[in-house]
Amino acid sequence: MKTAKPLKPLAVIIVASIVIAAGFTAAFGWNPAVMAIMTAEFRKNQEPAARAFPEGLNVVLIGTGSPMGDITREGACIAVVAGERTFIVDAGEGANRNIQLSKIPSKPDALLLTHFHSDHIASLGDIALGHWGRNASTEPLLVIGPPGVDRVVKGFNEAYALDDNYRVEHHSAEWMPPAGAGSVARTVELGPEGDAAAVIFDEDGLKVTMFRVDHGVVKPAVGYRFDYQGRSVAISGDTMYTESIVKNAAGVDILFCEALSVPFVSVIERYASNPSTAKVAHDIPDYHSSPVDAAKMARGADAGMLALYHIIPPTASPLMFPSFLGDAGKYFPRQITIGADGMMFNLKPGSKTVRQSRRF
Repeated sequence: MKTAKPLKPLAVIIVASIVIAAGFTAAFGWNPAVMAIMTAEFRKNQEPAARAFPEGLNVVLIGTGSPMGDITREGACIAVVAGERTFIVDAGEGANRNIQLSKIPSKPDALLLTHFHSDHIASLGDIALGHWGRNASTEPLLVIGPPGVDRVVKGFNEAYALDDNYRVEHHSAEWMPPAGAGSVARTVELGPEGDAAAVIFDEDGLKVTMFRVDHGVVKPAVGYRFDYQGRSVAISGDTMYTESIVKNAAGVDILFCEALSVPFVSVIERYASNPSTAKVAHDIPDYHSSPVDAAKMARGADAGMLALYHIIPPTASPLMFPSFLGDAGKYFPRQITIGADGMMFNLKPGSKTVRQSRRF
């Protein structure tokens, strides 16, 4: 009859740990190993880490998707961090969750809206709630946009009014000061020119410029340019090809431009089982930029690099990227990047390089 071999010390420790953990789980309803993992994960994502950005101009792609379902992309949203200043451009579906993952400061200087399509404003209320609840803020979130932004802000404030009251009552006015709830609008009027622009912020070495773009029947529609320490980026918002971007993005290090593949969308139109889906697929190409349009605008602006976001339709696999881009490379032979949620671009002062990394 064989006798069992004695357990080695490491095996004894492992078995003992399992028994102890099981005992804690049975007695108290929690597992210390799981709690240790939870604690480490939570501490890693706390606010102090939000300040850990490289020197220079930083752009984080919070959401690079569209209204079409895409498990890899949230709705359109981009964060710009320059020194102690943070701006968020647009508030697409799910953006607030990725804002937390990106660990940008939860109290941005402002949310900038490019236009008022639902997929660019959907998370406005959640972003305002984060600005308030994570900071005990005594001032509402500032939302800047073209004419109409006051109406959008008023609507979200009304929609969240009951929720605001619940939170004040539950957490107390000390931690949820009523004056900090919701958001406040600031309207920027541009001139009548098709390429009209206006500086909306100029402090601490950061200059932010709003400029008109062409989103067809959706008026007004604007883009934004950020200049900081000799580096610059422009964000298109939704637009078709327009000389306004060529002019207002002149010489930027990176042009962030939306992109819609007409061949890919035509597949949706042809094979959609729902007539309404087919109709939308038929209509949308005439007020968006194709990758070739984006490339032409980047070339005209003499941009150092082109980064595409607001990808239409979903293109989850990199195997699809060459077909999505089509002939874009012929019109813009410099670097073209198809953006992804969590992608970060760092532009250091005194340099021409762009360092890409993942924020989440």
